[in-house]
Amino acid sequence: MNCCLPGLDLAKLANKLRDSARLMVGQGDYDAYVAHMRDKHDGRRMMTREEFFLERQASRFGEGGRRALRCC
Repeated sequence: MNCCLPGLDLAKLANKLRDSARLMVGQGDYDAYVAHMRDKHDGRRMMTREEFFLERQASRFGEGGRRALRCC
């Protein structure tokens, strides 16, 4: 039994699933952030990957006086 579908790119599918899972738990995509900063805010300082992670985490959980977006 052949389970392969014509035109199915498993690497691309895996990347989409990974990105979706990150967004579901409030983690943004650092590579998309970097691309956006280069395209729209050239010359401004970009956060490091660690800074980006910590900023997204603080935003998700309401740290540092930020209001968290939660359902409960």
